[in-house]
Amino acid sequence: MRCPFCGHPDTQVKDSRPAEDGNAIRRRRQCPSCAARFTTFERVQLRELTVSKKSGRRVPFDREKLSRSIQLAAQKRNIEADRIEQMISGIVRQLESSGETDITSDRVGELVMEALKNVDSVAYVRYASVYKDFHRVEDFREFIKDEHLGGGKNTQGDKEK
Repeated sequence: MRCPFCGHPDTQVKDSRPAEDGNAIRRRRQCPSCAARFTTFERVQLRELTVSKKSGRRVPFDREKLSRSIQLAAQKRNIEADRIEQMISGIVRQLESSGETDITSDRVGELVMEALKNVDSVAYVRYASVYKDFHRVEDFREFIKDEHLGGGKNTQGDKEK
């Protein structure tokens, strides 16, 4: 594994342990050149997934991109990092076990929306605003009304007013 700090081509594993309920291995590594320490994760990849974009482009599935989009929606919400990681792992497992290797960006978006709706309604609306391309305040109002989110129902990460 190449060092992300100095680029040295070989690093040493200092510690390994199971992560993500046994679905990954977390490794602490150290670079013999610059002595920097960093963490890597090793996961089983059942199949190579390709995402078909709305534009027609096809790109390799990127777990990190999925993680960034969920993290952005959940920013400053009271959602534990482990809960977010479980959500990401669950979405990836669903995609890999579907039997399909070519998935649409819409399918990925729907799975994220479904997961966020069950965790935090504010993160859900934030994600929906980008995924569904809201342009007006009225788009938010309609979405909240259609999803029955305006009735004061709190989900796990929502704070009481």
